[in-house]
Amino acid sequence: MAEKYIMIHDILSEHRDRMINIKKYYPFFVLSETTFTQYKDGRYSNLDMGYITMATLRFLIHENSFQEREVTYEEYEDFLLELLHREFLVNEGPAEEHELCGYIFDKIKNDGKAFTFNYFDPEEKKKKTARVKLIDSRIVHGIVLYHVTTDGIEFYLDTKEIKDESNISVQQVLLEKMIRSENFAGGIEVVKRINNEVSKLSLQKKEVLDLLSYDIMAGAKASEEYMATVAKWFREESKLFEKNRALIDKAFAKANEQGMNTESGENAVLSKIHKLDTELKKTIIRHGELIRETIELQNVADEMIGRAKLRKLRPVFDFRNALEGAMKRDRIDDLSFLIAPMLMPRLNKTFNAECIDRMLEGKSDNGDYGEKVEKKVLDPDFVYEDAIEDKRISKNYGVLYGELLEQLWKHGKTTLSELIAIYEIKFGKDIYNNGDLYSFFVHLAQKDSYDLSKMSTKQDTFLEGIIMEQLSAQKKDRFGELAFNITFDESKVLTFGPNDEYSITDMNFVMVS
Repeated sequence: MAEKYIMIHDILSEHRDRMINIKKYYPFFVLSETTFTQYKDGRYSNLDMGYITMATLRFLIHENSFQEREVTYEEYEDFLLELLHREFLVNEGPAEEHELCGYIFDKIKNDGKAFTFNYFDPEEKKKKTARVKLIDSRIVHGIVLYHVTTDGIEFYLDTKEIKDESNISVQQVLLEKMIRSENFAGGIEVVKRINNEVSKLSLQKKEVLDLLSYDIMAGAKASEEYMATVAKWFREESKLFEKNRALIDKAFAKANEQGMNTESGENAVLSKIHKLDTELKKTIIRHGELIRETIELQNVADEMIGRAKLRKLRPVFDFRNALEGAMKRDRIDDLSFLIAPMLMPRLNKTFNAECIDRMLEGKSDNGDYGEKVEKKVLDPDFVYEDAIEDKRISKNYGVLYGELLEQLWKHGKTTLSELIAIYEIKFGKDIYNNGDLYSFFVHLAQKDSYDLSKMSTKQDTFLEGIIMEQLSAQKKDRFGELAFNITFDESKVLTFGPNDEYSITDMNFVMVS
C-alpha cells in the first residue's frame, strides 16, 4: 500500500512539471504538421515546415546571442530566401517570394500570438493552459526587432542539433536568458547541464589517453581534435561566464534594494540566486580543472608520440620479417630493394696529398677570445605604454565624473545634453575627439544608481574603482554622502559635435535626497 501511495503521489505532484516541460515541444509539432497544399494551389507542397522552423531558431540564436543583436524582418527574409533557393530550389518572382516568406514567418510566430497548450492539473482538478512562444519581438525607434525566446533556445538545445563544441556556449546563452527573465530555478538546471558537458569532455580526455596507449596514429588525431574542441569553447566561454556573473551580481543588488529578504516568499528568491551563484562558481572551478587536464593531456601525448617516432627510427631491420612479408604478398621482387644496394659498384675514397701542404701552410689563430657580455641596467623610471594609457584614462574619468557631481550638487538634477554642453564650455570642442568621453558614458550606464558613501567602502565596477582613486580628499569630504539615479530616455537621441556626427541616447541624472 505504501508503494502504491508513493506512485499516486508522484503522478499527482509531477504531472504539472512534466506538462510545463513538454510545452516547449508543442509549437514545433504544430508547425511540422503545417502543409502548403492549400497555399497557392499546392505549388509549394514540397516545403518542410519542420526543417524551416529549426533553421530559423538556429539563425536567431546565432544573431541574438553570438552576434548580440536582434534582427529585422528584412534580414530574416534574406536568410529564408537563401534557404528556400538552396534546399527546395524555389525560383519565383520577387513579389511571389516576398509573399511566401511572409506566409512562412506568420506561421512560425503564430501571427504574434502564443501557442496554447491545454492540460489537466490533477492537484487543482481543473484544466489549465500553458502558453509558449518561439519568437518574440519589440519595437525600437519605430523598427520591429525579433529575437528567440528562452523556450525556443531550450527546445533547440534539447534536440541536440548543435555541434558538440558549441553545447556549452548555447547552454551559457540559455543561462543568460534565464537570469534576465529572473527564472533562477531554471538557471540552476542549466548550470547543472553545463557541468554534465564538462564531465563529458573529461571522459573524452580519458578515451583519448586509452587510444594513445594502443594506436598512436589514431590517438594523435583524436588528441588534436580534442584540443581544438576545448580551445574553441574556452574562447567563447570566458566572455559568457563574465557576463553571467555580472548579471547575477545585478540580481543580488536588485533583490536587496527591493527588500526581498523581509518576506518569506521573497527570501526564497534570494536563496535561489545564491544557489545559482554557488553552482556557477563550481562550474568555473571545474572549467579550470579541465584546462589543467587538457595541458597534461598535451604533454603526455607529445611524450608518447615522441617515443613512437624514436621506435620507428631505430637502426634495426628484420630480414626474416621482410622475407615472410614478401612471401605473404607473393611479391618476391620486393627483395630487390634489399639486394640492389649491395650490388652497387664499390667506391674507393682517396685523399689528395696536396691538401696536406695546404693544411701545413695555413695559419691558425691560437688566440682565446671570450664572449663580451654587456650588462644592461634597467631604468627604474621606465613606464610602459599601457600604464600611460591607464593613467590618462583614469585622470579623464575623474575630471568628467567630478563635473557631474558638481552639477548635481548645485542643481539637484541634470541631463546628458546639459552635461555635454558644460563639457564643451570647459574643455572646448576638442572634447568630442577624445574617445575617453564616450567610454566614460558606456561605463557610467552600467548601473542605474551611484552612492558615494557605499563606493568609499566597496567598488562594484571598474569605473567606481577609478573614481575613488581620482577624487581628491576635498571633493570626497564635500560630496561624500551624495547619491543619484540614472534613467534613460530612449525616445530622445542627442546629436553633437562640430558637424553633429555623434549621437547618443539621452540620460537623466537626479540626486537622491
